[in-house]
Amino acid sequence: MKKNLLAVLLAGLFLFAAACTPSSNNNNTTQGGDEGETYTIYLVTMDRMDQHWNSVQEGCLRAAGEIEAASGDKIEFVWDAPQDGKEDGPQVEIINNAVAAEADVILLAAHSADGQLGAITAGDEAGVKFIYVDSPASWQGALQTIKTDNEAAGTQAGEAMLAKLTELEITEGQIGVVSPDAGSESVVARDAGFRKAFEGTSFEILETQYGEGKADLSQNKAEDFITSGVVGLFGANEGSAVGVANAIKESGQSVVGVGFDTSATVLTAIEEDILIGTMAQNPKEMGYLGLKSAYEYLKNGTDPNPKLLDSGATMVTKANLADFK
Repeated sequence: MKKNLLAVLLAGLFLFAAACTPSSNNNNTTQGGDEGETYTIYLVTMDRMDQHWNSVQEGCLRAAGEIEAASGDKIEFVWDAPQDGKEDGPQVEIINNAVAAEADVILLAAHSADGQLGAITAGDEAGVKFIYVDSPASWQGALQTIKTDNEAAGTQAGEAMLAKLTELEITEGQIGVVSPDAGSESVVARDAGFRKAFEGTSFEILETQYGEGKADLSQNKAEDFITSGVVGLFGANEGSAVGVANAIKESGQSVVGVGFDTSATVLTAIEEDILIGTMAQNPKEMGYLGLKSAYEYLKNGTDPNPKLLDSGATMVTKANLADFK
């Protein structure tokens, strides 16, 4: 009888102790095990049309793979963007959806400086952090901004055109600029930088025309410039550069063309001497560094440093074309 009573008491003590032991599976983290934490990071870009944004995504995926292999943590990575980025509304909806899906960090290439402010501030209030890649919004609360120094790159593009015009002994004339829109901080800065290269010269930079970043619409704008007799054309992003190249090729006229961003079509235009060059950004590096910064903040509470990071740009010409194919 005493042995049976002792067994009952011991069993009760065991069950009480087990009930008081903390669970080891809270918040996707295994105490002392191999399973790490899971972080949800969204990339929200302006559109899905340009190879540029695919390259940003590739950089994010490379960073996520390295993090998972080294840490045991899991990165739930989602890339979302409007199919057609000509308006703010679709991107605003995507930001709202990412916040509703409880994203930890959103890597954002803002379509315009102010068009997404409501969605961004609502996300911030919900506890979502933001890192700008390529194109920042005017909201100053982002953890970090990783982008090209677009004004400096635009000036470099203008200087390349000016050098070619000088080589051709063209010392005056009108020059056209085709850009996707007037709201994106990045392309506005490129436009301003390009114009700066011609200050103090006899060239006139005409009013910028907008083709929504679409090759066909940009070509129409470029054709209008060519009809008016311009000596040079600048395409301020990938779609604009393709449109400029197509317009120059079909016109058969000797117009000096310079682009911004790279794609197979843009590089072919350089190879065929339709464009003299294009400014190549480092979109893969933008995505890679952005996701790494997001993870370090989430994992260790480390604020990204520096706050503004220039991812660099290079002028691609026929001389160094092989390096970019």
